[in-house]
Amino acid sequence: MVGLFKENVKIAFSSIRTQLLRTVLTVFIIAIGIWALVGILTVVSALDNTLNSKFATMGSNTFNINQYEFTSRRRGGGEVEKINPIISYLEAKAYKEKYNYPLTYTSLSFTATANAEVKYDNKKTDPEIQVLGVDEYFTNNNGLEVINGRNFTSFDISNNNYVCVIGSDFATKGILKDVNPIDKIISVRGAKFKVIGVLKEQGSTFGNSQDLRVLIPIQVARSLFSQPGINYSISTMVEKKEILDQAVEEAMITMRQIRKLNPVEEANFGISRSDDLVQRIAEMTGFLNWSAWIIGIITILGSSIALMNIMIVSVTERTREIGVRKSLGAKKSTIAWQFFVETLIIGQLGGLLGIILGITTGYFIALGLDFAFVIPWGAMMAAVVTTFIVAVVSGSYPALKASKLDPIEALRYE
Repeated sequence: MVGLFKENVKIAFSSIRTQLLRTVLTVFIIAIGIWALVGILTVVSALDNTLNSKFATMGSNTFNINQYEFTSRRRGGGEVEKINPIISYLEAKAYKEKYNYPLTYTSLSFTATANAEVKYDNKKTDPEIQVLGVDEYFTNNNGLEVINGRNFTSFDISNNNYVCVIGSDFATKGILKDVNPIDKIISVRGAKFKVIGVLKEQGSTFGNSQDLRVLIPIQVARSLFSQPGINYSISTMVEKKEILDQAVEEAMITMRQIRKLNPVEEANFGISRSDDLVQRIAEMTGFLNWSAWIIGIITILGSSIALMNIMIVSVTERTREIGVRKSLGAKKSTIAWQFFVETLIIGQLGGLLGIILGITTGYFIALGLDFAFVIPWGAMMAAVVTTFIVAVVSGSYPALKASKLDPIEALRYE
């Protein structure tokens, strides 16, 4: 059996060499379908890995109070646009004071500016630095880690100390790269801040660097970057995941009281849990995976038709060869296996080329979008299985047709 398989492989490669151009075109047609499938799945895997790694650092025991919910609200089959008021500082402060659920830590923060210029000695950055006003719980609640120096203390926040925690880019390739950044004085909008800590590298999300930001005490930020309509962020971490549901319910009640909503009024704010976000990411990437499969299958369907066509033409062109082999004693199964192995080889060559092109394309797209690339083993396995199924389906009819040829009629074929 092994010897017969090797012989069929030799015959298959010999046939491929004699019809090289047609085989190359067929391989490329198959590769296009696998290319689309693997390429999209590679990008989806990179996106899924990036988003999950971002939210995983927050843990599954954190929730945020936002101006809006993340889910769409529908009534009667149509979307209802609802404008919620922003979360003002007075509301955020009142929430932090009133919300006293056990084993919870609440953080208030806001984005003061996204285009600040930071100076150190005679060096300065481009005006693209994000400045955040935060409190002592901000880093922990958002999964940030101070790797050099220290975090804010309640004393820093309550006394409005002019201290700051900076992103890693300042220390590794920015204005403080050649010095120890701790205790150095930087200038933000004319105000002097002493650097007390450096954050662990976070990377980029959708092209926006998370390592070019400066954290300063929230009241100091409010005094330097006062503007109307600032929307504040509220984040609460629960020490024990078992009490998260109760903590969220208590947060809902507290925020409704602050907003003076009666029991029948719908909430005009949203609460999002970090585990809900991870679930939504899974749903989104699942939808993208299905889209990739639909696109890939449509293209692969065309590839299978092309492969079947070339094998039928090959059977027709080699009718006399089949007649000679049968007259010398070749069995129907031997003839069928000969053409089936040839189809399988062409299909796998197309699959291999498609995998290489798909992973390469996915890698460069992920690189361009600042996604964390991962080797898509699942996509590769899916491509191998898909090309095998295509080869089986496309090769069965031509192989069966070749095996049923009458040897006398085949020898007469011109």
